[in-house]
Amino acid sequence: MTPEELEAARDRVLPDVVAGGLRVLFCGINPGLLSAATGHHFARPGNRFWPVLHLSGFTPRLLAPAEQRELLSYGLGITNVVARATARADELSAEEFREGGRILTAKVERLRPQWLAVVGITAYRTAFGEPKAVIGPQERSIGTTRVWALPNPSGLNAHWTAASMAEEFARLREASQGS
Repeated sequence: MTPEELEAARDRVLPDVVAGGLRVLFCGINPGLLSAATGHHFARPGNRFWPVLHLSGFTPRLLAPAEQRELLSYGLGITNVVARATARADELSAEEFREGGRILTAKVERLRPQWLAVVGITAYRTAFGEPKAVIGPQERSIGTTRVWALPNPSGLNAHWTAASMAEEFARLREASQGS
């Protein structure tokens, strides 16, 4: 993909992969340009979302971003806090995150997943006004939907390895199976 094609994807909205009554609705920060250009969530090769989803036991095999709709058959879905695509998450304003939190809340109230899993603690803190939130299950719920904050699977997040992320994702998987 050329730099021009990527730049043309700026501000595009990537459609959600959702259905009512999911077991877990994963929520990214916002689509990157490659994701918006391809139409596939977490499409950048360095992003660890798909490998971690498999390592944690959510999927029986490693899915490619182009297979994202297969998630629905496992009771899983994907959305984003902020819908518009950018090259980097730091291009988003705090107000965009807060508005994204309001939109996400309405989406969760409508779709009623068992769990909302926000992948990115800073995005969660900003979108929901919870500056002291930590990774793991949250006190907050949205209707009957429980909320879990997960580490950001971006390759830029050096604080977490794929293995340590998979452990945290597996904690959510285990909790979601008991729901």
